[in-house]
Order: sequence, then structure tokens, then C-alpha cells
Amino acid sequence: MRAAVIGCVDFSHAMLAHLLATPNLEVAAVVTRQESRFNSDFRSLSPLARAHGISCLFADGCGDKEMADWLKPYRPDIIFCLGWSYLLGQDVLEAASRGVIGYHPAPLPRGRGRHPLIWALALGLSETTSCFFLMDRGADSGDIVSRQRIAISAADDASTLMSKIIVAARGQLDTIVGQLADDTLPREPQSHNQSVSWRKRSDADGIIDWRMSATTIHNLVRALTRPYVGAHFVHAGVDVKVWRTRLRETKIVDIEPGRVLDIEGANIIVKCGGGAIALVEHDMGYLPNIGDYL
Repeated sequence: MRAAVIGCVDFSHAMLAHLLATPNLEVAAVVTRQESRFNSDFRSLSPLARAHGISCLFADGCGDKEMADWLKPYRPDIIFCLGWSYLLGQDVLEAASRGVIGYHPAPLPRGRGRHPLIWALALGLSETTSCFFLMDRGADSGDIVSRQRIAISAADDASTLMSKIIVAARGQLDTIVGQLADDTLPREPQSHNQSVSWRKRSDADGIIDWRMSATTIHNLVRALTRPYVGAHFVHAGVDVKVWRTRLRETKIVDIEPGRVLDIEGANIIVKCGGGAIALVEHDMGYLPNIGDYL
């Protein structure tokens, strides 16, 4: 069976590497990008593709018809679109005889749209879902071909949750490739009337407001930690990134949010709108004094 792969982030690279080692599957073509203005986890697939002698198209500024015209001579049976922040047009969706299989780490039809891993952590969800689906012209709206629940522990952050997702997706791809070969791929239509779509996040969504509860701030930090851009607060006119936090118990109720309660080594203990939080890993160039406001 011949496949093409479309992608341009760390997850795409992990999936392409797995597909290249999958028996009875030939990856004949790869579509990727040379750069990205907004994917902090951007990773071009070109070096990996070329290391295996696979033709590669850079889709930067490339239209759907041009992409489809480039793909068709490779006669892919299936296209895997894995980590691509752009809707595909009908020309590309019809470029493979078996269609295009996309991926979204959310319990579709809930969680459609942008930044599903970040939203799941920022909202404090206890689980998410690794979903493969047959792509159509909508955003994450096609028939589901594989889903696997993934628990989100209190200790998970963007990096550890992505590792869980990659492990799950590899196993699902093995099953999907076998089902495609046997013509037994299942199709589960989504219930569109039950859908929830998450919006695109902006820099403002990463701002720490000390009036938030400590739990909300902690979830925001673990959602935006590396490989993402990091949550931040503004102190003395400077953006300060926070990469790791720890919830702290406090019985203090008559101190305003944002005041420094204590300094423990490099940890800054800050009063929040509810509770307190320790800034464990941060980019502050100096330690404030107890009683200062952040």
C-alpha cells in the first residue's frame, strides 16, 4: 500500500518515522513546510523524508490544486495528514484513492478546532482522546476510524501528555494500516449536534492574572510549558515566563493576589485569587522580596 504524509510539527515527525518502519506500507511522498510563524513545535519533515529517498513538497504558499497535482503522480492509496494547521481543499482530499486520514487529540465531536492539547490541560480535564478520522471539508468533522482514551494525570504537562499521545497514536496507526489493507476500516459518523469547537488562542490567553485561582494558574502553566511558548506575567514592564509551578496550601485570606508570601531557594511563593502557588521554574532575572507584588 502506498501512502503520502502531510505534516510540519514534532508529532508529524514522530508519526512519519513510525510509518516508515511499518510493514507493507510504502511512504511515497511527503508534504511539509520550511518554516512556521505560529507553530512553536514546528518541525519540517524534509530531512527525514530525504534521508529515506522520499520526494518532498514544501507547501509554503502552495495552493490546494498545486498540492494535489504534485501528489497524484505518486498514486497514493491513502494520505495521512498528521499535524497540519490548515484545512485541505477538495482537490487534496481526492488525491488518494482511499481519501485522507487526519488526526486530532480530543474526544471528537467535542474539542474540535485549535490547540486541543493546550485546552485540555488549561481547562483541567482528566482525560482526552487520540482520534483518527477521515477528513472532509470541515474542521475535524469527518467519520472517526480510531479513538483511544488517554488519562491526564495531575502531574502531566504539555510535554508528558504529548508523549502519551504519540505512544497511543503509533499503536492506532498499526491497526489502521492493517484495516486499510484488509478493507475493514471502521467508520463512526460524528454527532454534529453534540460538537464543541475550541477557538484559536492568542498571547492574551497565556497571561497569568494573580486574581485567578492557584489551580487555574497551575493548569495554564502546565498547558503552555515547553515545547510551547510558556505562560507569562508582566513585572516592571517585562514579560516573565513561567515554566513550572506547584500548588501551595495557605490559610491566608486577607492578603491581596500577587503579593510574594515567601522565597524558598529559587521558588517564589505568590498569593493568588484562591490559594497560593510556587513558581518553581521561571525566567525572572532576580528574586523579589517577601511582600513585593508581581
